[in-house]
Amino acid sequence: MKKTSLTFLIVLVSLCSIATPNEKKQVSITRVSGIAPTIDGTLSDDAWKEAEWVSGFTQFRPFENKQPHQQTAFKLLYDDDFIYVAIWAKDGSPDSISHRLSRRDEGDGDAVGIELDSYNDHRTAFAFWVNAAGTKIDYAISNDGEEDSNWDPIWWVKTSTDLSGWFAEIKIPLTELRFKAVENQTWGLQLARIVYRSQETSLWQPANKEQSGWVSQYGILNWKGTVMPKRTARITPYIVALTDNYQKQEDNPFLQSGHNETAKIGFDARLGISNNITMDVTVNPDFGQVEADPSQVNLSAYESYYSEKRQFFIEGRNIFNFPLMFGDGDLGSESIFYSRRIGRKPHYNPDLNDNEYIDMPQFTNILGAAKITGKSSNGLSIGILESITDKTMAEIKDNSTDRMVMVEPLTNYAVARVEKDFNRGNTQIGGIATSTIRDITSEDLKYLHRSAHTAGINVKHYWKDKTYYVSMNSYISHVEGDSSAITNTQTAPARYFQRPDARNVSVDSSRTQLTGTGGKFEIGKSSGKLMFMLASSWKSPMLDVNDLGYMRQANDVSEVLWVAYRIPQPFSIFRKASINFNQSNKWDYGGKFLGVGGNINLNATFKNFWYAGFGSNVDFESTSNTLLRGGPAFKQPGSVNFWSSFGSNQQKKFSGSLNYYKSWGLTTNFAAEWGINTSFTLKPSSRTNISIEPSLSNSHNELQYIDVYSFGSDNRYLLASIEQKTFSMSLRINISITPDLSLQYWGQPFIATGKYSNFKYATAVKASNYTDRFSLYDATQLTYNNSTNTYLFDDNADGNIEYEISKSDLDFNVKEFLSNMVVRWEFIPGSTAYFVWSQTRSGYEESGNFRFRSNLMDLYTDHPRNIFLVKFSYRFGS
Repeated sequence: MKKTSLTFLIVLVSLCSIATPNEKKQVSITRVSGIAPTIDGTLSDDAWKEAEWVSGFTQFRPFENKQPHQQTAFKLLYDDDFIYVAIWAKDGSPDSISHRLSRRDEGDGDAVGIELDSYNDHRTAFAFWVNAAGTKIDYAISNDGEEDSNWDPIWWVKTSTDLSGWFAEIKIPLTELRFKAVENQTWGLQLARIVYRSQETSLWQPANKEQSGWVSQYGILNWKGTVMPKRTARITPYIVALTDNYQKQEDNPFLQSGHNETAKIGFDARLGISNNITMDVTVNPDFGQVEADPSQVNLSAYESYYSEKRQFFIEGRNIFNFPLMFGDGDLGSESIFYSRRIGRKPHYNPDLNDNEYIDMPQFTNILGAAKITGKSSNGLSIGILESITDKTMAEIKDNSTDRMVMVEPLTNYAVARVEKDFNRGNTQIGGIATSTIRDITSEDLKYLHRSAHTAGINVKHYWKDKTYYVSMNSYISHVEGDSSAITNTQTAPARYFQRPDARNVSVDSSRTQLTGTGGKFEIGKSSGKLMFMLASSWKSPMLDVNDLGYMRQANDVSEVLWVAYRIPQPFSIFRKASINFNQSNKWDYGGKFLGVGGNINLNATFKNFWYAGFGSNVDFESTSNTLLRGGPAFKQPGSVNFWSSFGSNQQKKFSGSLNYYKSWGLTTNFAAEWGINTSFTLKPSSRTNISIEPSLSNSHNELQYIDVYSFGSDNRYLLASIEQKTFSMSLRINISITPDLSLQYWGQPFIATGKYSNFKYATAVKASNYTDRFSLYDATQLTYNNSTNTYLFDDNADGNIEYEISKSDLDFNVKEFLSNMVVRWEFIPGSTAYFVWSQTRSGYEESGNFRFRSNLMDLYTDHPRNIFLVKFSYRFGS
């Protein structure tokens, strides 16, 4: 299969066309000779008379390089501290301009923006956009097109409208930009405009949609004389007051009052170390305004992946990216650095004696964190992050005693990342190193690694105007700890060294350290209508990055071929369309072939702005080293998955979408699933946005792992069929009173049920016939005790029970309601007041029966937990 993929790749290369880059435009910026403009959106200041209007915009969407239906012009000024931008968005139908007010970075409606490659590295830029209602949209761009909207600089903007169109007046502090102190320097520059009603995007510097990269296609901004970089220096202290209200429990000493009040202080600071390097510090940080993670039920052996939502860790995070795999599915989330490890839920969950109660912290306390990021004048990007989390104690009480138990040790986390650009950004070479060091003083925590370190290098090179690329990374991990910790690592779901048929691994309970390696290689074409990628990745059995990274599976070798054909220009009834195909093979590190699969999908946007997509995945019969969770490899039947999606014009006051998927066994119905996800959005006014997203799914799986137990000298790997039903419905309401004052509400009821049946145990796990791979328990081997609600397993029907399991450990009915309401007021740039109300309701039953109406009503009669929080922060400095 590898030879076939390589041959196909060579044929593709010979058929490919190369996108032609556009000629670069140039413009000069004018120094203000008198009084700087006052930012009011009217452009009435005399200073604007010193600069000429620059026009000549062309379409980018839908028709590349055609004349736009609405013309745009701009002026640029600067002084010692600021850049000033005036944009005139001319419009022949000013009544049709869309003035949609929303929270920062969630802009909708007509918009204009300026993007500055102040490093002039053709890969990095800072973007400042505003819509006609005055909502700010800002983001940092890295890697020639990756946007980070969590970058929130300090800047000023006002807008106004008259009969000729609308205007934006912008003031950008030089402290927010990074550039060299040289005379007559040049930057990359792009000005852009979106006309909402026609979804027409026009650019000052023409760009090619088929060409890879975005910043590398910018025009040129010329400076006359010398402009000096400015170092930022600011501190933002905060204070938080919180009240937590919950149901009283007279027997529980921690919940007897029904409420708890706390207060907290801390600060964030930013300091310019040099012209291009800044340090961010947070001391005793608070993330109370952050939205809760959505509910889910996870029956797999792997931990759930959650995206980062905390501002300190998401701003500037692109520099720390070091992915282990490729794509955007489960594998795409694997990385050497996963910031959710910092401040995580404590590892240890103490056992309780009868009549004991526990006050268990939900998160470890971050004492402080510091982050240094930036890019030098010679193209060297750096990122250094260090954080210390305090030891975390749980308090346990009964009627007469009170004890403290350590559930997480004092831990130091560190990450360092560097990357150097060469050849006008066409070549990058970089490296990363991470470190986790724990001060383990409790016997209860010796199962954790005492230290964990990783290091990696990456290389990427483009050629033919970024049409083709080749990239490689390689990394190593080393963990140390007590022998019990290293044994746990060897038998964890990512490795399962205890598998009886493992050819290349085995458990060594005397080890106190493990060292593993991994890497990936890609070659492909990223420009033009026809694109492709051939890639391979490998992870050795002893690789472990999970102390500060995220990885589902070690002992893995994969190959992927991806081919896509896209038509970015309108044709027939379509605005744009694409078709994608990919194929993959998988082995373990010992060379055992595990399986092959592939998918194909088609996506199209129509000229009326509706869209549709279809796709199908096929995974052929495979070998699973993980299904029996430490047991022998199991031959798993193949499966087919189909999905489709449809959506209406999202510019309308009311829009909706529908997504449906269905999967089934390829040769036997061992597993099946269907699901439907819908969304409806209502925009009743220019200040309000309401969306609701119901979803419902139903799944059947005959091979759900339960447990392993001993039967004579053998292990019995217990499986069962499970029927799962899941319902959730997210409601979001966004109300923007002004560009700086907003209210956001999110609420989600969640119901999930699971019912087990048809218990079986694995037998001839690699038999040709699917039903020979397991044996169902009959009535003489399996009984149910009604008085104890327990399943009793008597394998040889001799009256001696080999294993038992409570029904309460199997069937489930989980009900949960989560909600957040956040009022945010940025009363001056960088200074913010929050009011937050969070509510949680939860319930649990052991029935496994899905009863929608009664489950929903039960949920709303469960006693709520309400948290009210007020947070105030004030910025000092610039």
